[in-house]
Amino acid sequence: MVQYEAALRATQGARPYQEDTAEIWPRPTGVEHAPSFGPDQRPTLPPGNLVTVLADGMGGHAGGSLASRMACEAFLDAYARSAIIAPQVPARLSLGLDHANAAIAAKVVEKPALAGMGTTLVGTAFGPQGLEWISVGDSPLYLFRRGELALLNEDHSLAPALDQLAAQGKITIEQARNDARRHMLRSAVSGDDLDLIDLSHMPLPLEPGDYVIAASDGIHTLDHSEITRIVQAWSPDGPAAIAAALIRRIDDLQEQHQDNTTVVVVRPVAVMPIA
Repeated sequence: MVQYEAALRATQGARPYQEDTAEIWPRPTGVEHAPSFGPDQRPTLPPGNLVTVLADGMGGHAGGSLASRMACEAFLDAYARSAIIAPQVPARLSLGLDHANAAIAAKVVEKPALAGMGTTLVGTAFGPQGLEWISVGDSPLYLFRRGELALLNEDHSLAPALDQLAAQGKITIEQARNDARRHMLRSAVSGDDLDLIDLSHMPLPLEPGDYVIAASDGIHTLDHSEITRIVQAWSPDGPAAIAAALIRRIDDLQEQHQDNTTVVVVRPVAVMPIA
């Protein structure tokens, strides 16, 4: 039988406020730097299942933090309560996303001053068959396996399009990296129709030693090789050690414009059945 260990860490960076929200369900003991949505009244997950959601808000202090918090809460509530009407995980992930988007739309109708708020969202479901996910925006979802780090989900910012132009020789690599539009989102959870959604349609089996990392885009302060190095170095010590090391490294760099950064780290753990 496989169970999952998870940890969550966050930093505000150089920002005067925190617009990231993340949650792990069921919530591990000792999780730090994450909001509590109050007493957990959601249905119980079957043994060996775990759900996480991470959202990076936009729209300023009031709008961004509210959007990310509402999206996470609505996503988890819809996923939890949809087991009977949508037993398949992809359908439940989609319902969770739809519910999150609808919640933001309703809040903007209630308070028009919040128009323009929105958030990225990456939701993951871990079960006996492995990992499934849904995402909108540019919050990355990584798989670390055998010393290598791979991006699992699509990047819905303009960065891939700019990198493609550079690969075609239409602009330089430096122009692509420094383009002010690089972090503009092509799709976000804002209450409007969702232009781009990345949904896995079958489970990704996980192996002993694997780590899955969901993060807000503040993690891009670290390049791909450094994230890999940190995960490799701390992998024997578990998710909490990796999450803490990633956030510690970002804080140590003291980037002048460091964005909020949140990481959720999960690994499968084999559990021997009780005879």
